[in-house]
Amino acid sequence: MKMKSIKISIGSIILLLLVLSGCEQDLTNANINPNAVSPETANPNQIMPKVMVDMARSYTSLGYGNIGGVMQHMQEDAWKNSYNDYQWDNQNWSNYYGMLRNNKFVYEKAQENNQPFLEGMALTMKSLIFGKITDLWGDAPYTEALKASDDDAVLTPAYDSQDVIYQGILEDLKEAASIFEAGNTDGSLGGNDVYFGGDINAWHRFANSLILKYSMRVSEKMPDVARSNIEEVYNSGIYFTSSDEDVSVPYNDADFWPAAAVETDPTNFRRRRICNTLLNKLYDNNDPRKEVWVRPVHCQWVEDRSLDVPVDPYIRENGELTDVVSYSDAEYLERIAAGNVYTRHFNPDLVDEPYDTREYVGTPPQLFDPSGHNGNPTPGQQLQNQHVSQMADLFRQPSGEFLESRIITAAEVSFVLAEAAWRGMDVGNGENHYNNAVQQALNIWGVGDHYSEYIQNPGVAFNNTLEQIIEQKWIAAFAIATEAWFDYRRTGYPELSPGPSALEAAVPFRFRYGNDELNFNTENVQNAIQRLEPLPPYTDNQGSNSQWHRPWLVQGTNNP
Repeated sequence: MKMKSIKISIGSIILLLLVLSGCEQDLTNANINPNAVSPETANPNQIMPKVMVDMARSYTSLGYGNIGGVMQHMQEDAWKNSYNDYQWDNQNWSNYYGMLRNNKFVYEKAQENNQPFLEGMALTMKSLIFGKITDLWGDAPYTEALKASDDDAVLTPAYDSQDVIYQGILEDLKEAASIFEAGNTDGSLGGNDVYFGGDINAWHRFANSLILKYSMRVSEKMPDVARSNIEEVYNSGIYFTSSDEDVSVPYNDADFWPAAAVETDPTNFRRRRICNTLLNKLYDNNDPRKEVWVRPVHCQWVEDRSLDVPVDPYIRENGELTDVVSYSDAEYLERIAAGNVYTRHFNPDLVDEPYDTREYVGTPPQLFDPSGHNGNPTPGQQLQNQHVSQMADLFRQPSGEFLESRIITAAEVSFVLAEAAWRGMDVGNGENHYNNAVQQALNIWGVGDHYSEYIQNPGVAFNNTLEQIIEQKWIAAFAIATEAWFDYRRTGYPELSPGPSALEAAVPFRFRYGNDELNFNTENVQNAIQRLEPLPPYTDNQGSNSQWHRPWLVQGTNNP
């Protein structure tokens, strides 16, 4: 009994270390869950769809979440520190490495069962997941990752530099593309393939489109690699060209759109607002997506110089002054739907600063009190701001048209090719790629029939500048703002000015390494932190693991 109790104690210690290890390593051999599916009986056809859905949802979670605030697509008017102001904590990456563990299982099963199609899918997903990890954090475990259950187990994996990871990603994508090109469909998931329904040609276009994405990602640091890869894929003609080919996963009534208001807590929806940085650009360009993304204000300001007081004390219903300061959101929705129009008058000669009288009103970035913006009579958490627009009604719903997790779109691919042409690569006519990108970006939101008018706007008509290409790509990245963030870091576009409440007066570059790594893979994460480049004065008071330290990808580029 004594010997047995000693073994249990040692085993418990080992198990604890494994549970807390940096990359959330595979614990199958250390802890058998009687309710779990064993590796011997697990079905890759059920595991791979989960990997695919989880990865898709991560794009929306970030892009419609905090990174939407970083890129000034949206702002929040309460509980805003993380969303608006860059006040980020250390962030673990266990969800991504969890996807990679599952994906590794699928890959090994595909090799074992001689299923090349499934093997190519797993290689593609591996590239996509590792790409997101290094894009977000910087250096990360790569070559030694996912080895906790191997014979040569590695519990504290070393960090590879970003250049090694990006090169590995591109090589895996090329291998996947060659598998898909061979056309062997053994291992097809058929209807369980939530991206393409078992279409091997679509997977080939996907792999090649990701090669374009990641080659452009490293174009400042590996220009020859980028040029060779991009020109090769372009010459193949095998990549996404139409919004019908976009890689996306719809939401459903059991898997809600984030920040929906129907059938869930509506407060997340109500506190999220369009950012004026984006809204002003939509106005400037007469962009038809404005009406798709944003709802008109509940109560519109009206200039009235006949007023003998600075502002109306109450709102007006159909022009008649009421005794109501503001209705609740639900009351406004019901009354406006019944045909009532609500306004509030002010005398511009008697106020210190005129109010925003537009039909659609956004929130400027990083305000100290965004809930009080534009003369809200009920700031704080009393009622929603009647003088600032909410997001459009479609975003209230748990699911529906346009509510999809988008991983990569034909618009993004065409913008990459437009930029490649601008950089002098042999990829055809840059204006054609740009125009196609704009068309596909409008198609995503059901306003493609407005293309001919939109493309003629002075701010939209092609002028062959990197600023214009990236600006339009930034607009098109609404709800998938991580791509806009990664573009901003390497190009400096669009030009963004953080507001007064930002923790630092600069847009962050990366996520902070998480506490799991700092506590249990300390030596390796500290080596990676030492390779980050400080950016004074923004890093002076933020520690060596800050969101303003530059990873390899943007070191020495002077962008932004």
